[in-house]
Amino acid sequence: MPKKAEAPASFESALQQLEQIVSRLESGELPLEQALNEFEHGVQLARTGQQTLQQAEQRVQILLSEEKDAALAPFTPENE
Repeated sequence: MPKKAEAPASFESALQQLEQIVSRLESGELPLEQALNEFEHGVQLARTGQQTLQQAEQRVQILLSEEKDAALAPFTPENE
């Protein structure tokens, strides 16, 4: 059983890893088991990236809120 990969340090590094996985999968040269492992890791990276983007969007919406007198508070993601 392959060991769990560590989460990438940043959104950008996760995106770079995902692009590399896509390239390897598109090459068609990986054995089936390795391709499945790469695909699984890619799905995990994509989900993590999606969550990061959603949190960033929420932060932007808060900052652009119409309520100019609203008190600013630190943003706390729902998933943490």
